[in-house]
Amino acid sequence: MAGVQVRLATPITSDDYVAGQRWRDATLSGCPWHPNGGCGFSRHGTYPRVRPPGTFIARWYCPLARRTVSALPDCLASHYSGTLVDLEAIVLAVEQAPFLATAAEGLRTDIELPGALRYLRRLCRAIHQTLGIVRGLLPARFAALPLTLSAFAAALPGCPSVLMTLRELASDYLRLLPTPLGFDPARHKVANPVSGFQHRLGPDPPQAFLDAPV
Repeated sequence: MAGVQVRLATPITSDDYVAGQRWRDATLSGCPWHPNGGCGFSRHGTYPRVRPPGTFIARWYCPLARRTVSALPDCLASHYSGTLVDLEAIVLAVEQAPFLATAAEGLRTDIELPGALRYLRRLCRAIHQTLGIVRGLLPARFAALPLTLSAFAAALPGCPSVLMTLRELASDYLRLLPTPLGFDPARHKVANPVSGFQHRLGPDPPQAFLDAPV
């Protein structure tokens, strides 16, 4: 039973979302496959997220389409653990670090360095790819910007989160945008195949790879 995600438009933080149990108040205007109704579309409970702790996502079910729909709040990343603010901080730190390995040593201390490098490369490429698509969709605001979160942050002064703001600005296109900002994991996989970043088990990569710029 395949499921899809839709945006739960809310500017609150993940702490507020969990403390207020906002999934209980989440609503959808109707079935995405049967806008005229009559399909039996209804609430279908919730499912938990590992991070932030105590997070649940509201879900609905269409009996005719035999598919579920979940409402993801703006603060949470799609198909990634954690929040958009967390991932944004990671990518900004990588952009400002002289080498990827330097950033990895301080950002992913929970896993060994080769795994941290693979994670950071995948995440940064996903975010930068998304920035490129958003730049094309909204050229009046972003056409002249380089594809870095730092550049987008400078173009959005006063915004507490670049990624949360972009999710709002590009809300009409979220089903076409790659994760973790958008809701299309297939697009991320096609553009960034896992085989391009993972390697077979073996010795650690050479020092030249670890010292390579981002």
